[in-house]
Amino acid sequence: MVNFMKTWFEAARFASDSQSVMTLRLMEIAGGGPQATVEATQMISEKVSAMAEAQGAMFAALATGKSFQIAANKAYAPYRRAVRANRRRLGA
Repeated sequence: MVNFMKTWFEAARFASDSQSVMTLRLMEIAGGGPQATVEATQMISEKVSAMAEAQGAMFAALATGKSFQIAANKAYAPYRRAVRANRRRLGA
C-alpha cells in the first residue's frame, strides 16, 4: 500500500532540494570564470548519467515483474541521490 503522506513529504523535499541546487548553480555560473565552466559541464554530465541509471533501474524492475510503483521508485532514486549530493556539495 502506498503511504501518501510519506510520498508527499518526499516530493516536497525533492522539490525544495532541486530549487536550492538550481539557485546555487545559477549563482555559480553567473559568477563566471573557470569554475562556472566546470559547474555547467558537471551539471550536464550528471543529468545524462542519472537518466541512464534511472532508465536501467526502471527497465530492470519491469523486466523482473515488479509493479509500476516499484519501477517508478527505482527510476526516481538516481535523481534523488544526485540532487541531494549536489545540495550538500554546493552548501545548501
